[in-house]
Amino acid sequence: MELSNDEIRRYSRHLILPEVGMAGQKKLKGASVLCIGTGGLGSPISMYLAAAGIGRIGLVDFDVVDFSNLQRQIAHGTEDVDRSKVDSATETINSINPNVIVDKHETAFTSENAMGLVADYDIVVDGTDNFPTRYLTNDACVLLGKPNVYGSIFRFDGQASVFAPGLGGPCYRCLYPEPPPPGMVPSCAEGGVLGVLPGIVGCIQATEIIKLALGEGDSLVGRLLIFNALEMKFREVKLRRDPKCPLCGDNPTVKELIDYNQFCGIPDQPEEPDENPDEVDVQEMKRALDNPDLGIAVVDVREADEFEIAKVEGTTLVPLSQIEQRFTELDANQTIYLHCKAGMRSLKALGFLRKQGFKYLKSVKGGITAWSEEIDPNVPKY
Repeated sequence: MELSNDEIRRYSRHLILPEVGMAGQKKLKGASVLCIGTGGLGSPISMYLAAAGIGRIGLVDFDVVDFSNLQRQIAHGTEDVDRSKVDSATETINSINPNVIVDKHETAFTSENAMGLVADYDIVVDGTDNFPTRYLTNDACVLLGKPNVYGSIFRFDGQASVFAPGLGGPCYRCLYPEPPPPGMVPSCAEGGVLGVLPGIVGCIQATEIIKLALGEGDSLVGRLLIFNALEMKFREVKLRRDPKCPLCGDNPTVKELIDYNQFCGIPDQPEEPDENPDEVDVQEMKRALDNPDLGIAVVDVREADEFEIAKVEGTTLVPLSQIEQRFTELDANQTIYLHCKAGMRSLKALGFLRKQGFKYLKSVKGGITAWSEEIDPNVPKY
């Protein structure tokens, strides 16, 4: 695989590195990488891989660009809002390096298509943000003998590693044999994320991919790199393959892909979900606020910082993080509507208060996001 004169000019700073040179750059051109997710992590990963001259990049994503993505998902711009993320990222990659072949897979990464997608690439990089897809990515890579370059981010903290039993290291299941209970770990939408954090972690992942393709340096196989942006500290944890791992251990029991939502305790969503008797819609919340004589209290269980961003007049703030200490401030005999950002934390608050003897509770479906969309667009969405 030869390099054109244009490519030699483009990659000149690589070519003068003894660890890369012409031979290494040709390896990069001949390499293929499947990037699962084109968001916070997938953006810097795919952009730097393209700049480095990775020959073929596959992008897997089914989502569209949202305004809230722009603070960190740098492959997309303001003009890309509501566009397919795969289309937007492909356009960005092509503008960086038109020599790169981009395969667009505008689909969810599922147990049905994972093996076919992974099999077609040399290296897989995990840029996802949920546990079912992380386990699915891991299992497909182990079963097919592909390195899985892992990264995760939350608030100010990031992690990165390379899971590759074929290279003598552990897999993701060796580190996390069991997923956390559903809802135990907040999403970035609930807990937030520093915008530059995925750039740092994604660049580490891209570095590991380039090293793997070159066959140079010490990879993160067998090591978990942990980064704290607030303290600007890196630390490292040694990882070992678990001989009892059900996937990569001495006597594996997982030999094919499974239902990962079920494995992570996430119930399948019916096409037309039944009405939840514990929920009311934002129209009912408005009726309660407009008619104080109904005697219905509306309690906001978001955090104080979120309350400052957007709030509905007439609501009382009791953050979910404080509800165990402050629930006695509420009247157990009063009807209470609980609301949050989207309706998940309010259901958690409802479950807790019910155990404390509160009988007349409802969670507001869709939370303040639905309020902004259906009742008052002047309330900001975040």
